[in-house]
Amino acid sequence: MDALAWFVDLFLHTDEHLAELAMAYGAWVYAILFTIVFLETGVVVTPFLPGDSLLFAAGVLAAAGVLDVGQLVVLLTAAAILGDSLNYAIGRKVGPRVFTEGSRFFKQEHLLRTQAFYERHGGKTIVLARFVPIVRTFAPFVAGIGRMRYARFLTYNVLGGAVWVSAFSLLGYFFGAQPIVQENFSLVVIAIVVLSVVPIAVELVRARNGAGRVQPEAPRDPS
Repeated sequence: MDALAWFVDLFLHTDEHLAELAMAYGAWVYAILFTIVFLETGVVVTPFLPGDSLLFAAGVLAAAGVLDVGQLVVLLTAAAILGDSLNYAIGRKVGPRVFTEGSRFFKQEHLLRTQAFYERHGGKTIVLARFVPIVRTFAPFVAGIGRMRYARFLTYNVLGGAVWVSAFSLLGYFFGAQPIVQENFSLVVIAIVVLSVVPIAVELVRARNGAGRVQPEAPRDPS
């Protein structure tokens, strides 16, 4: 329960914890932010790390002059892109070993369906998943398992990473200094998460409705 309470506090009061880090480590806070974003997007076992709230809080500190907003956006965009690329590589490496003909739980037919889905909807999914906590950590991993073509994945990875980091960082930069936001930071974070779920929920409904009408295609050459 203590761990859960710590996580909730970290999630809802990211601004306070980030300000403490900036005071304690100075310019090294950029490296800390880079590492957190990289791990949250790049390691499938760390989806619990703060993402949206961290970017928003970093933007708030940039507005206060503690951080440089330009450096912030560039560094964290790079962290997000590299993180997704690592997650994709792990999925691609693990996939062939896990999905074998003799596997009881990881059937090849599931892999083929995943591959077909990402060939048809993958780019849109990768971009939308950036805005949904937990989901954004698993999306590139599944894309790698499904052997989505890396050139296509990278295009949407770069687009999604740049839009995600810029959107939340600049929101914090331009609106975080408002007294109503500072006094209700926890509510703002919750609202951001709720609103983030809407686009991908719509896409999931569309995909489910289309699943009954369209049969999965055979996988394309991943090369």
